[in-house]
Amino acid sequence: MTNIVENKGGRTQRITQRPRKQRTTKRTQRTLGATIALVLGLAVLILLAIAALFPHVMAHSDPTATDARNVLAAPSLAHPFGTDQSGRDVFTRVIHGAGTSLGVGLRAVGIALVVGVILGALAGLAPRWLDAIISRIIEVVMAFPEFLVALLVVAIVGKGPGAVALGVTISVIPAYVRLARVTARRLRVAGPFEAALILGVRPARAALRHIVPNVAAALVGLAVVGFGSAIVAAAGLSFLGLGVQPPTPEWGLMMSEGKNQLATAWWISVFPGLMLAVTVVAVTAVARPLQRFLEGGRA
Repeated sequence: MTNIVENKGGRTQRITQRPRKQRTTKRTQRTLGATIALVLGLAVLILLAIAALFPHVMAHSDPTATDARNVLAAPSLAHPFGTDQSGRDVFTRVIHGAGTSLGVGLRAVGIALVVGVILGALAGLAPRWLDAIISRIIEVVMAFPEFLVALLVVAIVGKGPGAVALGVTISVIPAYVRLARVTARRLRVAGPFEAALILGVRPARAALRHIVPNVAAALVGLAVVGFGSAIVAAAGLSFLGLGVQPPTPEWGLMMSEGKNQLATAWWISVFPGLMLAVTVVAVTAVARPLQRFLEGGRA
């Protein structure tokens, strides 16, 4: 550390400066840590994608097959994650449940992304009265927690994976619309859009060319970050018994099925919960650098 003393107005001020080498070392360490987290996150997501698309490659047995001779068996070489109350292999069910859990999150985020781009761009380019109506509706919905909105939708529509996907979608749409509206209003007064209007290009065509693509790019980072939240919300609804029904494997449902066996068979709930936590951490590790890159920063 280097101390420098300066006189200002008759007072002595001590300023501490860090050596340039130390600042460079800390910056390098942060960059290296972010790179390692990104690589590990991508590796986990690739494995999850394989499990979701080709579960039989990683788990060869039937996830719904029961075995009365191996009820509540502890983790072993034959059953790495143990077995549940019906003798079903927990590892196989966790692998096969990846497709169900990730599928709900993907559907919710995908639909919210499309709806957010359309409504947000419309609100940002529409007259003030229409913008005010859309904005008030969004503010009312965002006043409630997302999980509460999803729970209300599922309670009205009914149980099932489709209802869960719909509930999670409706709960996250306001955040996408709000960001899209702000981005569209900023791009509305930007040079390319106004230049296109001056050259005689129709407003709709100019918006499709200069505003909609940029709005969609701004929402991609939010969609990746929101993917983890959507998975957690869907798992929470399934944990309450409102989503996928037995014996279909799903991480939230599996945690619910083992909640009464935590003292004697902790593995039934712990391993699905661990997979859910690892998925959210991996999504976050990939989403943050992607979001900074889309905003013009460095990954």
